[in-house]
Amino acid sequence: MTRVGFYILSEGSRGNRYTLACRLADKAYRQGRRVFLHTGSDAEARHIDRLLWTFRDGSFVPHGLLGQADPALTPVLIGSGADAEEEHDVLINLHPLVPDFFSRFERLAEPIDQDAETRNAGRVRFRFYKDRGYPLETHSISG
Repeated sequence: MTRVGFYILSEGSRGNRYTLACRLADKAYRQGRRVFLHTGSDAEARHIDRLLWTFRDGSFVPHGLLGQADPALTPVLIGSGADAEEEHDVLINLHPLVPDFFSRFERLAEPIDQDAETRNAGRVRFRFYKDRGYPLETHSISG
């Protein structure tokens, strides 16, 4: 069963859910995991693609856009479509809705920042997972 973790940025933290998603992707990549970042739009996918190059000095996360990068060579993929193709390890959800395919992933990360709309959508997703019996973790992130 998919393990679901909500990563909530504390008030006053630097960055937003996008930089937090990059930090989570970086950590998972360094642990040898494959990552799929699911976004709400193509523009958001391109934003994450650019951000992964710059979010931390000296950091390199091999990544690319789904359908453009070779999955065999790219451990971190970014997409906004309804399908994550063959990915099933770590899903980082930046979409406001629960992805239809989330349950095939081992882990699901839900980055949440202080934006009211993002927090409200996160609460709805939290209830969805809880009502269906998924194991939930909540992590308060500062800094």
